Amino acid sequence: MSTQSKIEKLLLHAARMLNSTLEYEELMKLVLELTMTAADAEAAMVYRISRRDEYARARLMKADGEDVKYFKLGKGEGLIGWVAEHREPVISNDLQADNRYCPHIEEHIDFSPRSALTIPLIGRGQMIGVVEALNKHDGGFDDDDLDTLVGLANQFAVAIDNANLYRAARREARERELLYNVSKTLSSTLDIDEVLKQIIHSIRQVVDCSAGGVFLINEENGDISTVYADGYDDLSDKFIQLKVGQGLIGWVAKSGEPVVVPDVTIDDRYITSNSNTLSEMVVPIKIGPRVIGVLNVESTHRNAYDSRSIDVVTAFASHAAVTIERAMMHERILKNKGLEEQLTIARHIQVTFLPENDPVHKGYDISGVNIPSGEVGGDYYDFISIVENQTGITIADVSGKGIPASLIMASYRASLIAEIRNNYGIRTICKKVNALLYESLERENYVTAFYGVLDSKNDIFTFSNCGHDQPILLRKDDTMELLQEGGMALGVIPEADYEERPISLRSGDILLMYTDGVTEAEAAGGEQYGTDRLIEILKNCRGQSAREIHQSIYKDVKEFASVDFTFDDLTMVVAKKL
Repeated sequence: MSTQSKIEKLLLHAARMLNSTLEYEELMKLVLELTMTAADAEAAMVYRISRRDEYARARLMKADGEDVKYFKLGKGEGLIGWVAEHREPVISNDLQADNRYCPHIEEHIDFSPRSALTIPLIGRGQMIGVVEALNKHDGGFDDDDLDTLVGLANQFAVAIDNANLYRAARREARERELLYNVSKTLSSTLDIDEVLKQIIHSIRQVVDCSAGGVFLINEENGDISTVYADGYDDLSDKFIQLKVGQGLIGWVAKSGEPVVVPDVTIDDRYITSNSNTLSEMVVPIKIGPRVIGVLNVESTHRNAYDSRSIDVVTAFASHAAVTIERAMMHERILKNKGLEEQLTIARHIQVTFLPENDPVHKGYDISGVNIPSGEVGGDYYDFISIVENQTGITIADVSGKGIPASLIMASYRASLIAEIRNNYGIRTICKKVNALLYESLERENYVTAFYGVLDSKNDIFTFSNCGHDQPILLRKDDTMELLQEGGMALGVIPEADYEERPISLRSGDILLMYTDGVTEAEAAGGEQYGTDRLIEILKNCRGQSAREIHQSIYKDVKEFASVDFTFDDLTMVVAKKL
């Protein structure tokens, strides 16, 4: 058989083998075996290089054994460092005389290599690693070996990229599963210790974390105290005595911004709490813009955290915020015997969930309002930033009133925001929120909701109506339609499917979302305000700003209702395309 035929046969065999698995470690073992076969070598090594790490991860395999040995080399060291920097393959048949060779590598591989064939691995234009054949069985490596291994290296790089994508997808799925489990626990208990324990435990499964803790701010005296912590050497007074602005935890508590420290030994803000810690990440726990505490994770490795780590831990911090707020509210309720005091607390919680400001989008005028009745209701609206030019808009009405309604509203808000962060489609978000609420609500309770995403760049609004009062879309030419596509109210049955529908918005179009407190206002004879009157007043004030429109509607509803009518909460969101 010709040399060309042997190479072609080897490349075909390699392609079949590399395509047989997406498991990362299994694939790397195949890369080592194929490298030794292709170059007739006594051993092979493969190095993975990451921009965020200061070292290269190495795997070694010998032809006379099946075990893979793992170790690390400093980035840029030795022959592999030269190949990675220059992106050029190298044949070196006298390593001991090659000034690029790094002798201390022999401490890791237990033999003295005499020759090496070293090839860069380049995936999608990026340097991802180096593969190296060591000690050819017969003589030295030649150009035929080089051509063969270069051909294989291209296949290696593609296979490693695919395995990395698969590993990332599995990691994201795991993160979503853990967030889902935390959401279920959050919805079913007011035991803050249990939920925070699960949050820290879950974080340790998806990010490099040797220690972690949740710390709360005492707004009266500025102290920062430990709520739950795990993995620290000694939770002594140094934590309890921290002030806002002190240490990394205090710095985040003051700034409200997350921080990642790749090496705590060179950061003056770090206060030693764990003798083995080398890197740390701290993210704020917020209720709206207000920082109520921080979530801290630490690692015994340098450069353990990146932007993806921040996103993951921030999602868990959002769950912690809701849990802490609910638990604090519950404790206050138990301490206060008077119903009036309980309602005041619940109303305060309800108000903290409402947006402080209207969103600003070029080409749009958007405004929302919640006008509370004397009793705490279950109305809710929000503007949720997703990505640039895309904002989630929701309006909801919880069955019941008072403390139970405010707790249900908290569960809906937490579930919705968690699922939005998972980047699901609208119909999937509604389906998952429904399942979470069904598990946590009593059977007589439910939530009607309307959720949509405004793409202000493309002038598209995509929505799903979950059993809510149908929003009114009034076109510039006075044609009108009710937005009804979606599904049933949330929390009624365990499995429910939802439709989603996109609509285009043009200059002069107005979208009005509202709760039944608007249309169910009654005149002296018992007649309700109704949808027809609402549409008529919307047409009459179409020339006004979004804020003026909902103010005009509220004024008209108040004038229509009888003087002794007990109002429900009135909640409206107006979006006007300019």
